[in-house]
Amino acid sequence: MTTTPAPNRTTTTGTTTGATDTGTGTTADATPTTAPTAGVAPTPTTNTATTSTGTGTTSTAGTTTNTGTGTTTGSGTGTTTAAGTTAGSGTGTSTGAAGAGTGSATTAPRTTPRNTTGTGAVTVPGTTTTTGADTAHATAPRTTGDLAVRHLKVAVIGAGISGLGTAIGLLKAGIDDFLVFERATDLGGTWRDNTYPGCACDVQAHLYSYSFARNPDWKSTFATQAEVHAYLKDCATRHGVDPHLRYDHELHNATWNDTHHHWDIRTKHGRYTAQILVTGTGYLSDPAIPNIPGLDTFTGTLFHSSRWNHDHDLTGRNVAVIGTGASAIQFVPAIQPDVNRLDLYQRTPPWIAAKPDKPNTPRHTWMLRHLPGYQRFRRTFNKHGREIVAFFMSRPSRTTGMKNMAAGHLKKSVTDPALRTRLTPDYTVGCKRLLFSNTWYPAIQQPNVDIISDTITRIGPTHITTTDGTTRHIDTIILATGFTATDRPIAHLIHGRNGHTLADTWNRDGMTAHRGTTIHGFPNLFMLLGPNTTLGHSSQTVMIEAQITYILAALKTLHTHHLTTLDVHPHAQTTYNHTLQNRLKNTVWNTGGCTSWYTDTKGNNPSIWPTYTWRFHHQTRTFDLTNYQTTTHTNHTTNP
Repeated sequence: MTTTPAPNRTTTTGTTTGATDTGTGTTADATPTTAPTAGVAPTPTTNTATTSTGTGTTSTAGTTTNTGTGTTTGSGTGTTTAAGTTAGSGTGTSTGAAGAGTGSATTAPRTTPRNTTGTGAVTVPGTTTTTGADTAHATAPRTTGDLAVRHLKVAVIGAGISGLGTAIGLLKAGIDDFLVFERATDLGGTWRDNTYPGCACDVQAHLYSYSFARNPDWKSTFATQAEVHAYLKDCATRHGVDPHLRYDHELHNATWNDTHHHWDIRTKHGRYTAQILVTGTGYLSDPAIPNIPGLDTFTGTLFHSSRWNHDHDLTGRNVAVIGTGASAIQFVPAIQPDVNRLDLYQRTPPWIAAKPDKPNTPRHTWMLRHLPGYQRFRRTFNKHGREIVAFFMSRPSRTTGMKNMAAGHLKKSVTDPALRTRLTPDYTVGCKRLLFSNTWYPAIQQPNVDIISDTITRIGPTHITTTDGTTRHIDTIILATGFTATDRPIAHLIHGRNGHTLADTWNRDGMTAHRGTTIHGFPNLFMLLGPNTTLGHSSQTVMIEAQITYILAALKTLHTHHLTTLDVHPHAQTTYNHTLQNRLKNTVWNTGGCTSWYTDTKGNNPSIWPTYTWRFHHQTRTFDLTNYQTTTHTNHTTNP
């Protein structure tokens, strides 16, 4: 008997009376009156039945409820038909309340057809057990016990710039068998989470956007957080991604199944399998909390800049800001006028240059909207103009011009020589991220701001103590301490071919990947913004789009060559990483005299792409199949 499980919740209600008898009948699963939540695994089937007595009919008294597994309730030998599926035949054995017979059963319509062939059994506790040939497609739920598991061609983790770009790319390539799992209740990634006052992009808006979805309506040279977030939401809607998004689906675990050649995925709301797993979680998604003694004893209000507490009014507060990185230089000028006192704890001062930001005039906006090729020209001009910075940063000796620019901005903004000395970095410009602001220096020179360079020794319930013995009383702490860029939380959730997590693999072998995208031992895993894809000179969207091109080429290769899996050869990954590290060896990022978030605890640099973006684009424009071990649909043979 051919049985196709349906992902919908089905309810069958019926009452008959009778004694022991043999006859002919039909059992039908009713169409659900309420649509199920897409992508959510149904709950087990529950049936209640009693045995009654009578003459001439089969007896099943009560209400039968089939929830979500597409279970067939019926008896005897016959044909099961499901709308939208391929019917087959088989032999079924029926167990009911004091009766057996011959009949047919009809299941509710399915959402997605299924088309792979296998043999299995569908069981409804207390009613019918049907055994036979199961014809199924990879997109339909498969049954595991009494839980339905939906199979996907591609599962994407994260609905930020990377995940949304991947989803749009899949749809353009004609692939719609995918879901995007997002742990939050909205899309946008870092541009959803970082809502602190003054949050904005430090890359020109024309370049910090998709090349295939240019936006003529940016209000100024550099977009604000709200603008970028709105842009991403608009892109998802315009390109048809919304139906594929699954919010509040935090990833709990993803494990490679080497028997079935797919990923077993468990999210907050259910289980899935997928041939391809794509992670788009980035490296600026999970805040880094400093290990400062007594931090957990603080009784005031404490939050990280990426999880801004908008319910906490800072007016008149005594505020401590720990960190002087990219976030702090944006929100400190925004909150400084409102707070009573602001203690700014600075470990090392950043190099800061003037930000060439200006509003887009009506004439400029009109040109962007109506002049053919003008917006593309502006984006391309910005893209190639920033490549010059990569040349400067390839050697510390080439950064003199950049240093003079930043030092000139400091000298012009801070007239007090002593304060200017405290604000002058002792490392080469570019070793840490070069920042841009026109408001930072004016804000930190205000009377209610105190710049503290002494190390924090302890935090108490209402105070912070530093190495010089000074204790300062505060009621609010804001952590501007960055993100876990080299210890990515998602790496602890992904288990590869040998059962080890990606985090374990990287801890043992170093954080590496081939083309920044694939990792040996983790077949069919593609990581966007993986190791050594971070840019210190240009827009991350350039790297993201290059990786998406590479992933789509890999999917096409799988289809064309009838392959099941792709696993990068360890030699190819090692060779690639060796080349990268040689390029990094003499760059400002490795030899600039600083400790940055680009490096890990061992001093390695698994973050930065050390050269021009066009080189990465060239490497990823086609898929290099010869660097991969593969398996086919019919065997598990590994190609060299």
